[in-house]
Amino acid sequence: MLSSAGFAKTFQYIDLFKQGVVCTVSLSVLTVFFGFIIALFLAILRISKLHPFDYLATAYVEVFRATPMLVQLFIVYYVFFGNVSLPSFKLFGFIRFERFLPGVVALAMNSGAYLSEIIRAGIQSIDVGQTEAARSLGMSSFQTMKSVILPQAVKNILPAIANEFVTIIKESSICYTIGVQDIMYAVSATKGATYRIAEPLVIATLVYFCLTFPTSKIIAYFERRMARADRH
Repeated sequence: MLSSAGFAKTFQYIDLFKQGVVCTVSLSVLTVFFGFIIALFLAILRISKLHPFDYLATAYVEVFRATPMLVQLFIVYYVFFGNVSLPSFKLFGFIRFERFLPGVVALAMNSGAYLSEIIRAGIQSIDVGQTEAARSLGMSSFQTMKSVILPQAVKNILPAIANEFVTIIKESSICYTIGVQDIMYAVSATKGATYRIAEPLVIATLVYFCLTFPTSKIIAYFERRMARADRH
């Protein structure tokens, strides 16, 4: 049950939540960045029809889209990095790198699978006539993709990529299970110190809302701006 005394105890550990915000945002930004790189690679492989790499890319996407994120995180942390001695230092003075890196890798691999479908759809939405025109000018397949297709595709899918950032902010909460000092880690630490759970959860909910709601509105604003620019 919520109480003013419970909130008073929880606010004694507000610095943990501030650190959690920094960690969550850092985790989300790096996830989307590396996830986009993975997704671009996967999308191009799937479109290229280069056997057997297109089949492997398809299998990657289907496996990561069909299995729980928690399972993927544990496999990356306990299996892939289980016998790897990562440098033991703290980012920003409080984020443990040896736990943060596996979290980024797991989230990026998962995000890459979803983003690859967005990128593939964006590339395939570009009129094939533009590819033919570029090739008739003597441009190679790589030059056509780099200079003609991708710039237009990225513009079309930018809102979807930005929305993926919002999704990752929420999904990154799962990383507290491997000791990443995000917002949910702050909830767990505060619960252990105060024996209160309701108040820390309320604060975490408000923090996530303050991160995702304004971001969603900013994305929607730029979507409308881009739509008006396309009409003109």
